[in-house]
Amino acid sequence: MRIVSKLPAVGTSIFTTMSALALEHKAINLGQGFPDFPMSEELIGLVTKAMHDQYNQYAPMAGWLQLREAISEKISFLYQTPVNPDTDITITPGGTYALYTAFTTILQPGDEVIVFEPAYDSYIPAIELNGAKAVRLSLVHPEYAIDWQQVKSAITPKTRAILINTPHNPTGAVWSEEDIASLRSLVEGTDIIIISDEVYEHLIFDGRRHCSILRYPDLFSRSFVCFSFGKVYNCTGWKLGYVVSPPNLMQEFRKIHQYNCFSCPTPVQVALSSFLHRREAYLQLGQDMQTRRDAFITLMKESRFDLLPSYGSYFILATYDRISQEGDNDFAIRITREAGVTPIPVSAFYADGKDNKVIRFCFAKKLETLEQAASRLRAV
Repeated sequence: MRIVSKLPAVGTSIFTTMSALALEHKAINLGQGFPDFPMSEELIGLVTKAMHDQYNQYAPMAGWLQLREAISEKISFLYQTPVNPDTDITITPGGTYALYTAFTTILQPGDEVIVFEPAYDSYIPAIELNGAKAVRLSLVHPEYAIDWQQVKSAITPKTRAILINTPHNPTGAVWSEEDIASLRSLVEGTDIIIISDEVYEHLIFDGRRHCSILRYPDLFSRSFVCFSFGKVYNCTGWKLGYVVSPPNLMQEFRKIHQYNCFSCPTPVQVALSSFLHRREAYLQLGQDMQTRRDAFITLMKESRFDLLPSYGSYFILATYDRISQEGDNDFAIRITREAGVTPIPVSAFYADGKDNKVIRFCFAKKLETLEQAASRLRAV
């Protein structure tokens, strides 16, 4: 049977490819962003209890109300912004779903969305599946900063949205107040919508502050802000997240959501609705992950890799000029096979495969995993 592909240029994702290669060569997988250490036993217990307490039927379309109330309370505590749990929050099956549904809510054929590369790999396909065009702007290597003059020049009457991601995957860059001021200046007086990917909101290091769009009422009034419980509580396989937006945007979002997912697993929502009140559980996440980052940096000092700054997320980038002049994809494959450690080539995060000879490592791992990986990489 013949079908016409909606994504004719898309093949198997780099994460699937490199993870399969890691399995084949019994390599340590520092490519895909998932922890290899246990999640909270308390949270697991709360989910089990919810199932035994018979919270096993459909949750409301927008999400378990007590969970939305807990999220609203958290947002007020962290960002001093009032958010209505009835009208402004929807629980979703993961952050990627939230982003895709936000695009589907607002985009019409011919619209344009400004996207900063390197970019998480789902962004551009989600835009193109909705008949819109991704206007790709490169972050300035090696700092991966935004050239705001370039952004200003890229805005046209067709610009429907600007997609932002902080802390940033794959680079670990973090937005500053100056970035927020520049964004505010560019969108003021326009109909441009902001889609903000903030799944790593708590994984931020070195005393920096997360510049969530939720902090800024004028920006939030035109935004979808997307989050992931998997990245907060080290349970990426749960695929549960949420989106926050003002009522006029959320009303349209839910029109799409109700015919796609409708509702998310109830026992997990019930468990999270109580666990989210334990503020220390998310407030300590940044320091815990920074400890892992710092350990990896120390372990890699005697290697010939040069690690770039990482101020947030699960990830740190590395250049390898002192080792090879190979392209990053070939180099990533070779060290998987020969050194037994799997990274991700950063060229995979550019639609045109732009290659600055940079690879990405995930440090969201047990210390013994990082020690073993670094030992192998020091021999490269």
